[in-house]
Amino acid sequence: MSSPFLIIGLGNPGSKYAETRHNAGFWFMDALLRSLGQSLKGQARIRAESLRSSVHGQDCILARPTTFMNESGSAVRAILDYYQVPAQRMLIAYDELDLPPGVVRLKQGGGHGGHNGLRDIFCHIDERDFFRLRIGIGHPGHKDAVTRYVLGRAPAQVRDVVDQAIGRAIDVLPLVLADRAQAAMTELHSAGP
Repeated sequence: MSSPFLIIGLGNPGSKYAETRHNAGFWFMDALLRSLGQSLKGQARIRAESLRSSVHGQDCILARPTTFMNESGSAVRAILDYYQVPAQRMLIAYDELDLPPGVVRLKQGGGHGGHNGLRDIFCHIDERDFFRLRIGIGHPGHKDAVTRYVLGRAPAQVRDVVDQAIGRAIDVLPLVLADRAQAAMTELHSAGP
């Protein structure tokens, strides 16, 4: 029997950060949960909220770390170990400065690209060939402005286009879960702005 597929959204916990750009991974998870009519439950032992459920007929674990973004790695490691999921069957959704709002990209493998959540995950797991869902939030234009920018709220119309991109990502999720990631990438990357 194959292991479940693991989907993790990255962000910072708490209402203070809920609407900040750095929480785009949480926005993805929230949208996915709404589409399924499901909710996550706290699991202190894995430093996350999680749910095991059928998603498009596939056995999946959905999770959101309760650690801060820069400490995501310990939660991701604990989730992988607890549910005995190989990293190759994991998708991590997160905010991407290098993509404009409204653009979302799926890829497998690669580096952390300067993202602090991924950087910490790399400190806790050796595998790099997991799937990443990069949700564009745009760049403030100067590296000194990045922290304030990612921890700031997106204007409503920007949030709308990010949410639309997240919706397109959720639409191709059945392809990812059916081991048709290349088809999912083609469909996702040819859609939208």
